[in-house]
Amino acid sequence: MAIKRYIANADTTITNAFMPDLKTRGTGSNMGESDISEVFSIYGQQASSSVELSRVLTKFPIDKVITDRNNNDIPASGSVDFYLRLYNAKHSSTLPSNYTLVVAAVSQSWEEGKGLDMEDYSYKTYEGTGANWINASSGSAWATVGGKYHASPRFTQTFSGGDEDLEIDITHLVENWIDGENDGEGGANGGSDWRKLNYGV
Repeated sequence: MAIKRYIANADTTITNAFMPDLKTRGTGSNMGESDISEVFSIYGQQASSSVELSRVLTKFPIDKVITDRNNNDIPASGSVDFYLRLYNAKHSSTLPSNYTLVVAAVSQSWEEGKGLDMEDYSYKTYEGTGANWINASSGSAWATVGGKYHASPRFTQTFSGGDEDLEIDITHLVENWIDGENDGEGGANGGSDWRKLNYGV
């Protein structure tokens, strides 16, 4: 069995988490140049009903996949499987357990950005380059705050211990990308917007 790897060419984390003062949310922050991605749901830190979320946006070289299919460097549809694999980065923070991540395609163009700070959310993009919780890119807000995603197909993985790697069969989604199709919400969409991937809670 042959394995061919396609490496993500852009990623960033966006969040509405509270900054250390627990008064201001870091919705303007960007983490596009961080060496890890971070997904979390935090409940009750600021108040008993407060909710803080992060989402990770990851972009893949789908044009390269299409070129490889056209050149017969990868098998035809029905004869190949595509898996999304993301690896756990060990750290000293407390891990959650028994949770489920949802993987969905992003339906709006976004920018990676240059932020690094995943603790204090100090790198603010606001109207500058880089996606954040409010803006997808410079001068362009998300159609829905927190990112706009296709309703289907969606994929899930449950993590019992919290430190497992992510591995999901996304063959159906990649074949849609190759065909230039969207999720059925409005006809064909061969543009670059449909060729971006988000995973998050």
